Amino acid sequence: MKSNWKALTLISLLSSGLTLAAYNFLGFNNKDVIFSESGGNPISRLVSMPGGATTAGAPGDFSYAAELASPTVVHIRTTMTRTVRQQQVPDIFRDFFGDDFGGAPRQQRQQGQASGSGVIISKDGYIVTNNHVVQDADQVEVVLTDKRSFKAKVIGTDPLTDLAVVKIEAANLPAITLGDSDGLKLGEWVLAVGYPLDLESTVTAGIVSAKGRRIGILEQDFAQRQQRQGQGSGQQKAVDTPVEAFIQTDAAINPGNSGGALVNLRGELVGINSAIASATGYYSGYGFAVPVSLVKKVTADIVKFGNVQRGYLGVLPIELDSKKAQELGAKVGRGIYVNEVTDNGAAKAAGLQKGDVIVKMEGQSIDSDAQMREIIGRRRPGDAITVTVNRNGSERDVKVVLRNRNGGNEVIKREEVAATSLGVLGAQFEDLTQNDAKQLGVSGGVRVKQITDGKLAETDIEEGFIIVKANGKNVKSVKDLQAILANVQEGEGLMLIGMYPNSSRMYYYAVPV
Repeated sequence: MKSNWKALTLISLLSSGLTLAAYNFLGFNNKDVIFSESGGNPISRLVSMPGGATTAGAPGDFSYAAELASPTVVHIRTTMTRTVRQQQVPDIFRDFFGDDFGGAPRQQRQQGQASGSGVIISKDGYIVTNNHVVQDADQVEVVLTDKRSFKAKVIGTDPLTDLAVVKIEAANLPAITLGDSDGLKLGEWVLAVGYPLDLESTVTAGIVSAKGRRIGILEQDFAQRQQRQGQGSGQQKAVDTPVEAFIQTDAAINPGNSGGALVNLRGELVGINSAIASATGYYSGYGFAVPVSLVKKVTADIVKFGNVQRGYLGVLPIELDSKKAQELGAKVGRGIYVNEVTDNGAAKAAGLQKGDVIVKMEGQSIDSDAQMREIIGRRRPGDAITVTVNRNGSERDVKVVLRNRNGGNEVIKREEVAATSLGVLGAQFEDLTQNDAKQLGVSGGVRVKQITDGKLAETDIEEGFIIVKANGKNVKSVKDLQAILANVQEGEGLMLIGMYPNSSRMYYYAVPV
């Protein structure tokens, strides 16, 4: 089973994309983006109107949904620049021909392009897409269906759900309506809308073949980042992990659909296409979409706070089946076994214990770890949820108030995280001047002006070091470095890439934060 999933490929290979819909941010002030949300009318009520007029296609007729959704899906083109170091000439040739032969190793700036899809979620230009569509991009361009082109600003990203929000300066745009992914049924018709293989807007049809699917793509990426940045403790890893509860569909999607819209027959967004099951990188029969129930929460947080506000339960979970239940001595064969309760966590404060089996959340039966993560992923710190546990054969309801990454109940804005993060590094920074950047062959960077104490003092970084990348993202200003630090998750570290003024060599430093 596991070996089969290794063939799964994120569809950002040749391009990538996204979609979302719109809904009214509950509890937000007038400053926030206003989305439109579906009223949840069943298809049977939309098939015909008085007088026989048809407003929405009957099952098998996809034209209504296609016409409604297509104008809201945009083409996203990204440009990214990488520094490539030329291979150094072996000393034997340098000795023979002299120092002028080949010279010192040089760096070249190489540009690459990728493209994907995106969905307009508000009339004033907010667009949701996949994180892997805009990750490491120097420039983001959005092309509408009417061929207008705009430069876009990345508002925020979330690697743990593979979602991102960008914005263009425009008004009166067509905005998609958010549907109800919870109400999707197996076998229900859905459409995928996007820009596959750099083609124009394309619509394909299929059915919902599974829900709550965990495929390990985001978890694999997370594990690799943990390795590069320094592993957190077991408890930290259990707290801060990717959320995978994909909608599985057989609507044909390819590179370029990435993050594209998955809509129902009413043209409402129900998912964000993010991955395909393939050994080649092209469509082989199944695609996977982030459910819109999760997209609502993540997108709202990015726009409102600048980062995702995660509520943490604070347990180390084990997904039960009959065999695992017997091994652990659990009284039930389905649910989530609490193998450990973390210190200073919401679960411990609520009275959950090792050996409890979580069988329901908010009255919904829990059969998988992915399902539990998705339910918690929709909540913020301070939100209370009802958790039903089986303890020694009897069930009880427990009210759990979710906590933030610091163990509190309040939301943590990106600016607050950034303000404290630079202080943790224990150094003074300054933006690289345009002249210095040109001489070094980089588009920008941040110089470590002075190291006082803190995390940088624990590394081999010396004063004068020029940071050009942090955690895989370009750093052109101190503000960029702050934003990246603000999104470092609990248990992760900071990987800094850069150079020293008198050396063409690139240096890599892992900084525990």
